[in-house]
Amino acid sequence: MIDYIDDNEIPVFIINGFLEAGKTSFIQYTMGEEYFRIDGNTLLIVCEEGEVSYQKEELASAHTRLVQIDDESEFDPDRMEELRKSFDAERVIIEYNGMWDPTRLRLPEGWVLYQQITIFDGSTLTSYLNNMKALMGPMLRNTELCIVNRCDGKPEAELLDWKRKLRPMLVSESAIVMENKYGEIPLETLPEELPYDVNAPVIEIKPKDFGIWFFDAKDNPDRYKGKIVSFTACIMKSKRFAEDCFVPGRMAMTCCEADMTFIGFMAHYADLGAFTNHAWVKLRAKVDVRYQKEYGGEGPFLEIIDMSLTGEIKEPVGF
Repeated sequence: MIDYIDDNEIPVFIINGFLEAGKTSFIQYTMGEEYFRIDGNTLLIVCEEGEVSYQKEELASAHTRLVQIDDESEFDPDRMEELRKSFDAERVIIEYNGMWDPTRLRLPEGWVLYQQITIFDGSTLTSYLNNMKALMGPMLRNTELCIVNRCDGKPEAELLDWKRKLRPMLVSESAIVMENKYGEIPLETLPEELPYDVNAPVIEIKPKDFGIWFFDAKDNPDRYKGKIVSFTACIMKSKRFAEDCFVPGRMAMTCCEADMTFIGFMAHYADLGAFTNHAWVKLRAKVDVRYQKEYGGEGPFLEIIDMSLTGEIKEPVGF
């Protein structure tokens, strides 16, 4: 949780996830930690009731008041502010219902979302990814930390598949943590098999692998620094870019057809003026790592070696 909070704001912490994912247990663990034991009261809003329940003694010792909300329509900003004032709460924790869309949540004036954590049960995550991805997209959109627990006995290939599918639904700065009974699983040590040869003289990115390459390069830019890549993409120019800069990219379906976004990296090409906006090209580029204000930090930057017009790829990038 955040150490420094503006005195004029009511910090809100949302713990999100499907029923029986472990949200209550996570909050109970947090309430027992030393950093939670600060002055002031906490309002805990619980939006669904699972197998684990809060004990009166632990709530009292943590200066926490629990309020149960059983219907999304009950989450009225005025009512929530009245509840907070009645307990003189200085912060709010919301154990959110995973079947509700958190992007529709209206907070009272002065309440500020400081952190959203989404928790998944590893024993059911594959099923949710296969059948309920449309619900997971909104759930993860503002998530700062995604925790997948109960990963015991899961093969490395399945863990990597989860990471690959969850990553596009999260914002750039978000973290994914997977846990088993021994603690956190270091994802960076898992032997990920990429569908292309990163040591080839030219790394050929097939259309179906563009999304995998994009997020791997985004998370591991030094892996590609100084290397040559080749792929097919759509030109996206903008008045915000220099005249010879653009983004070659693709439309990606992060969770469902209603949730599409354009993904790609900044690129430079001296002869860009010969190509129209939204043209489809096959290109070769040398990858550099540079600071870009569009990224808000460092990231892959493509120096185009050559590119030529080609046919459109109508299918969006999938994960």
